[in-house]
Amino acid sequence: MSDNSVIRIKPYHYIHVLDNNTNVTRVELGPQTFTRQDHEKMVSGPDPMIMIPPRNYCIIANPIVTDKDGKPAMDSHGQVRLKHGDEEIRFEKEPFPLYPGEKLMGKVSPLQVVAPNAALRLRAIRDFEDANKIKHLAGDEWLFEGPGTYYPRVEVQVVEITRAALIKPNEAIKLRARKACVDRNGNERKAGEEWLIRKSGSYLPGVDEEVVEQVKSYILTDKKALHLKASRTFTDVFGKERKAGEEWLVTSADAETHIPDVYEQVVGEVKIVTLTNRQYCVVLDPIGANGKPQLGQKQLRKGEVSFFLRPGETLEGKGIQDVHVLGEEEALLLRAKESFNDEKERHQPGDRWMIYGPCDYVPPTQVEIVEKRKSIPLDENEGIYVRDIKSGEVKSVLGALSYLLKPNEELWPKELPKAVEELLLKERTEAEQYNANEGRDKTRVVTYRAPHNSAVQIYDYKNKKSRVVFGPELVMLGPDEHFTVLSLSGDKPKRPHQIKSLALGLGPDFMTDVVIVETADHARLSLKLSYNWFFDVNKNSVEDAIKIFQVPDFVGDSCKAIASRVRGTVASVSFDNFHKNSAQIIRAAVFEASKEELLTTSQLGAKGKAATPATAAETTSNKGRNFFFSSNNLTITNVDIQSVEPVDQRTRDSLQKSVQLAIEITTKSQEAAARHEAERMEQGARGRLERQKINDEAEAENARRELLSLQAQSATVASTGEATAEAKARAESANIEGEAAVKQAQLKAEATKIKSESELTTQKLQQEAAIAHQKSLNDLELNKARELATIEAQKFNALVKAIGTETIKNIAQAGPEMQAKLLSGLGLKSFMITDGKSPINLFSAANGMIAPHVPAGSQ
Repeated sequence: MSDNSVIRIKPYHYIHVLDNNTNVTRVELGPQTFTRQDHEKMVSGPDPMIMIPPRNYCIIANPIVTDKDGKPAMDSHGQVRLKHGDEEIRFEKEPFPLYPGEKLMGKVSPLQVVAPNAALRLRAIRDFEDANKIKHLAGDEWLFEGPGTYYPRVEVQVVEITRAALIKPNEAIKLRARKACVDRNGNERKAGEEWLIRKSGSYLPGVDEEVVEQVKSYILTDKKALHLKASRTFTDVFGKERKAGEEWLVTSADAETHIPDVYEQVVGEVKIVTLTNRQYCVVLDPIGANGKPQLGQKQLRKGEVSFFLRPGETLEGKGIQDVHVLGEEEALLLRAKESFNDEKERHQPGDRWMIYGPCDYVPPTQVEIVEKRKSIPLDENEGIYVRDIKSGEVKSVLGALSYLLKPNEELWPKELPKAVEELLLKERTEAEQYNANEGRDKTRVVTYRAPHNSAVQIYDYKNKKSRVVFGPELVMLGPDEHFTVLSLSGDKPKRPHQIKSLALGLGPDFMTDVVIVETADHARLSLKLSYNWFFDVNKNSVEDAIKIFQVPDFVGDSCKAIASRVRGTVASVSFDNFHKNSAQIIRAAVFEASKEELLTTSQLGAKGKAATPATAAETTSNKGRNFFFSSNNLTITNVDIQSVEPVDQRTRDSLQKSVQLAIEITTKSQEAAARHEAERMEQGARGRLERQKINDEAEAENARRELLSLQAQSATVASTGEATAEAKARAESANIEGEAAVKQAQLKAEATKIKSESELTTQKLQQEAAIAHQKSLNDLELNKARELATIEAQKFNALVKAIGTETIKNIAQAGPEMQAKLLSGLGLKSFMITDGKSPINLFSAANGMIAPHVPAGSQ
């Protein structure tokens, strides 16, 4: 607000003026010059009037009250009357001011244009009657559909913009009624009811309709159907009534595409089941002719056929199965699940029978296929275990060309102890070992290849008898037979249960053991002994065959028996005697020699003439003495002493010292003999060396004499040659010096000549270059002067032409004329000062007659 008393109001502007006397505010409109009185006060302004362009509007709060003519209504005090708390929407009109109390809400806004396929959802916020005399109550809602321009009202609120839903081909939209209404098709709808609009195009939902979702259609082909379920009782698009919970299929025969109705629930898509002429299937709970499922029943369907499984129908077992094609050596084991009659006989539930090939077979629904059987080919050394399921008897079938199990037979697996399984696995060949990961086929007859010169014991638990098979032989176990597992001692010294075996080797073979013995003088020794053995058995005698298995661990027992004999014998012999005759003592102990032989052995040992081990072994062998075990016919034929070591450390050290002493004596004697021989050879070599030295010195003196003679001759030749060479060298030097001086003088003269000629040529070229340069400079100066003269002439000519002859004439006459005028201005007729000597310039005489103007303040 300005404090000036005079206020200039522009056109289309206004001010609010408060009259302090009446306390009334009025509006002054421009254009005018307003003079403010002392009792008046300008409240606001100058402000521009409100201008509403075409197709625009504004909202005025607290609008004024107008009379019938549209002019503002005044109250008794002259104040403009207002609608307090109300609003007014004003459209295109002439610019208008805001009266005191009116306010512009927001800004001037364009009218809202509603596009096609769109509408404004309007809601009445108070009761009113529109231009079409339609009464609207507060809360009513309706649509303003496009295309069109919406003119707002203060009684109406725009809730939202509703756009039409685009329905493409094979699509639909699901609508829901907000309240009871009548849809656009004239159908009455209840609150919450849903329905579909299937017609292609755009659909604008009504004010009481809302779009729930857009539903796409399912494309149905010859290989695909739609599984539907009714959520409530209704009539579908095909005009068929569906009960709540009912399920059905819609196939391509019904329609190419299907849009699920609001009461149709899509369970899933069902693919067609196609059977070839070599396939079949069994359908459980098939749909009957009345459309109802036949619960508990089965239906066999053979190809060629294609069908959809209806709701409730399922395929039994593995689904689609191939027709069973049986070859000549194949058969099917069947079992009846219920009573039925086939082409030949009647079968009761649980009956088992077989269908033999070659043929094609499709089992009826009353028959269960237990298994498919093939003829088992068997070689002469192969077999299988077969069990009769009726009697329980187990038999082994051996050596047949092929065997096909009967309906009341089945393969019987034979279980073996874990130890036997491991031993059989070790005995397999490389080809069999390749499939070792698959394990042993327990239904096959157990076979074992007995090695050469071995025996295998087999016990029949049913007949309680045992039999022995001698190798090489293929052992085949019956259903009730098992191997006798041998558990033998092993390692050194022997420990029990170290070796597991199915076959008992008959020898000859050897075994090694370590025995600790003690001599009569309490020296403990460790003996490593090796025994040769074999079983003396008659393979044709059953008693002998069984006898060799009487001792479970023949290795441990035989080693213990021999060790006891050796300990007893060694205990009666001194260490020194045993050390010298260990082989004879041990062999005599094992083979039970007489006391006289032991005494003879001791005496031989004392005299130091003991027999060698080989001689003792030959003596024993010649006498035919063996260590025979009657319990199992084991015979020890020979004993080899591999090593004898003291157990006591002191004994071992003493024995080692004695051995070292003997070695040292032998070594010293050998060293003395070698030293004597070396000295003898050294003396002979020294004599030969002295003789050779004398001969060499004589030859050296002769060579020295010849050398001196040659040196004298060489010196003579050298002095003569040196003098001759020196004279020749001096002459040659003088000759070379003279020639070099002549050559040098010639070269110097030539050099001087070349230098003079080059200097002359250089000076000549310099002078010619200077002359040419000066000539070029002169030519350039001449050309420059000529061109400058031409330019000056052209310039003067152009200047004269530009100025003109008359102008030049006037310039030439201007000086004298001005001087004449100056003289005439002074009033002098004539005036001249001269000394009579210098010539008079009549043109400049007037300039000297007038004193020049001197500025004020200058000297």
